[in-house]
Amino acid sequence: MRLFRQMGRDEGFLSGLKIFENLLSKVLSLFMVAVILVSVIDLGAILFHGLLDPPDDFLGRTLINIFGLFLNILIALEILENITAYLRQHVVQVELVIVTSITAIARKIIILDFAKTTGIDLIGLALAVFALSISYWIVRTMRNRP
Repeated sequence: MRLFRQMGRDEGFLSGLKIFENLLSKVLSLFMVAVILVSVIDLGAILFHGLLDPPDDFLGRTLINIFGLFLNILIALEILENITAYLRQHVVQVELVIVTSITAIARKIIILDFAKTTGIDLIGLALAVFALSISYWIVRTMRNRP
């Protein structure tokens, strides 16, 4: 037990953890860049194929799915921004996390198939939007205080 207490006070151990966090954040950033690139290529292929040989419901469900793919890429970009903000300041920025969550919920609502959605699902989404909106308002209000 005494050994663990000594390791907790050791500055070398803490600096090693900081190096590990930085390295892991950089690896996650590279992985996220790869995910974004693959997603953009996939979206381009779907758009190209859809324009050359449009399905019958291109302006219906297909277009909504394309919007979902766009929002997936935007969410991935926001996650990448969260990671890079952490690398810059070594603090998780709550406002960025909340905005990313709001974008993810908005994506879910946009691609929602109302024929297959229950009332409980809609209530859950409404509560999530409400909670995230209140959270965002609180964070913004606290940040803008003199």
